[in-house]
Order: sequence, then C-alpha cells, then structure tokens
Amino acid sequence: MPQTTKPTGSSSGAGEKDFMARLTDAGEEALQRLTELPGGQKAVTAFNDLRTRVDDLTKKVRGIDALETRVAKLEKDVAALKKSSKSHAAGD
Repeated sequence: MPQTTKPTGSSSGAGEKDFMARLTDAGEEALQRLTELPGGQKAVTAFNDLRTRVDDLTKKVRGIDALETRVAKLEKDVAALKKSSKSHAAGD
C-alpha cells in the first residue's frame, strides 16, 4: 500500500503570509490616517528621523565592540611587555 505524504508547513506558511500581508496593509493604512491628522505629517517625519538615528547608533555600537576587542588585545600585549621588562631588569 503506497503511503501518501502530507505536506508539512505549506499551509502554515500560506497562513503566515496572509497574516503578514494583512498586518502590512493595516500598518500602511494607519500611517496614511496618521498623516491626515493635524500634525500627523510632523509625527511621521519625527518617527523616520528617529529610525535613522537609531540606525546610526547601532552602527556606532557595532564599532565599539570592535574597539573593545582591539583594546583587550593591546592590554594583553602591554602586560606581556611589562613582564618581560621586569624579568630583564631582575636579571641585570
């Protein structure tokens, strides 16, 4: 008797796509309504500026992680140099 395989996740994926599409449409509609309110355009502009600033801060924080790694390496190098200079001074 041949076994039939049931597709797993395909119906769930379609349902998730529909949900995301509906959510996107609702968000776009809400933004459109917001821009129509008095001062709404200023609010949307402020939100977009905030998003840009958060993106810039995110990039800077990523740069800080790299700098911390470099500083840690330099601290190890300095500690090694101190140890070697102390051993040379004690040997003289």
